[in-house]
Amino acid sequence: MFICGELRLKTKIISLESHDDLISVRDKFSWAKTPRILLVWPKYEKITLRLLDMKVLQRHADSLGAQLGLVTRRANVRRDAESLSIPVFKSTVAAQRDLWPESAPRSQRIPKKPRRDLRKIRDTVYKKEAPWRTSLLGRILTFTVGVIAVLTIAGIFVPRAALTLYPETQTQSVVIPVAASRSVESVSVTGEIPARTISVTMSAEQSLAVTGEISVPKSKSKGIARFTNLSQVDVDIPAGTIISTDSSMRYVTLKDTLLPAGLKKFVDVPIEALELGAQGNIQADKIVVVEGPLALSASVTNPEALTGGSNARQTGATDNDRTKLRNAVMESLRRDAESELRAKITSADLLLLDTFEVVKIVEESFEPAEGQPGKTLTLNMQVEFSAQYVADDELKTLSLSTLNSSAEDGFEAADLPTYRVITEPSTDGKGVSHFELEVTRILLRQVEPMEVFSIVRGHQLRSAQKDLTAILALRKAPTINMTPSWWPWMPLIPFNISVEVK
Repeated sequence: MFICGELRLKTKIISLESHDDLISVRDKFSWAKTPRILLVWPKYEKITLRLLDMKVLQRHADSLGAQLGLVTRRANVRRDAESLSIPVFKSTVAAQRDLWPESAPRSQRIPKKPRRDLRKIRDTVYKKEAPWRTSLLGRILTFTVGVIAVLTIAGIFVPRAALTLYPETQTQSVVIPVAASRSVESVSVTGEIPARTISVTMSAEQSLAVTGEISVPKSKSKGIARFTNLSQVDVDIPAGTIISTDSSMRYVTLKDTLLPAGLKKFVDVPIEALELGAQGNIQADKIVVVEGPLALSASVTNPEALTGGSNARQTGATDNDRTKLRNAVMESLRRDAESELRAKITSADLLLLDTFEVVKIVEESFEPAEGQPGKTLTLNMQVEFSAQYVADDELKTLSLSTLNSSAEDGFEAADLPTYRVITEPSTDGKGVSHFELEVTRILLRQVEPMEVFSIVRGHQLRSAQKDLTAILALRKAPTINMTPSWWPWMPLIPFNISVEVK
């Protein structure tokens, strides 16, 4: 049957799905036994076939003897198909109705006949090796030379030597007079060094059993005070008016009294001492002072002696007990304060004990109070102490700078200097603490590494040791450790030789 002059050919229609790729579509081609294969793109699903994939499918269809066609409206697919000369149709009906363009004829590669003269061409291009290189003796010699070269290079770069030298030593010692002061801010080679102040406040409470007796006031002195008017008007003398003797023994009136008007007029008023005790008993005419504004209007005296004041003997702390307890508490506070001050600095710092002092007594209270009876006396004290110290780092700085300024040429320090205080610090009136510091360190004779390299490299071990001992000032023979241990010569390269000085 013919349509438009062309025989209707069978067509295999393959509808693509979203999960199809090059492999799956190619597999579907294999089942097609028709001269035409039509791939149908879905309208709403995306198919990931690239231009290269389309080319592979076209070639696979050619290998099956079929012509490949597409049904799609996607512009990018149509563009790729046109570049590969693959016919594109709007629908499957159009593909079966319309004419398909003839596919381009496939070229067939005809292999060339093999050439028979390849060996001759190779012989003309490549030169033959020299006979000595192909002979057994030549190969043995070549191998031997290579081995010797490798061993020579290994002998130069592989051996390593660890050289330990013991140069001549010298003990450097110097005594430094040190002046430590708070006014100095930095260490000076003249011996001046900063002194720093630290303080601490300590508290203590201690009791003492009391066995002695003291005189305790028991009753008050009483008597009569005579007030004389110094004006022309009446004067009120209220109860509680204070009068006293020249020695400040004070008394108080016991009732309100009216002093009549007129000069030389007087009145007697009962009085008693303000304080208990026999010290209030006084002779006549000892009271002479009126305290307060009343002194402008009246004078006072006692026409008779005042009596009745008495003391009783009871167990209580004496002045000696208070002094003894105070000294014991202060000594305990001093010990604790010194320990606390030492704890605030490092163990190597120097505490200037002669600057240890009491800054102030913050609190000092006895219980019971002075003059009060009691079988136990308790003292509560709080005292602030201070002292000066010199830091270990600054003493080391002073020691090092002094030693460096007096070191002999050709020697270098083997370790850090050590110091010790050889005189007890003493502080003068200006607050400057003076003491002496003995500083010591070990010096080693300087050794130049390049000189050592020039002496030992390439020499045998024994020869190198003898040369070093003869040329350098050593206190004992050097030691050499080789790697590998059986290697008899020193390395030729300086960086393969390590030098340690002890």
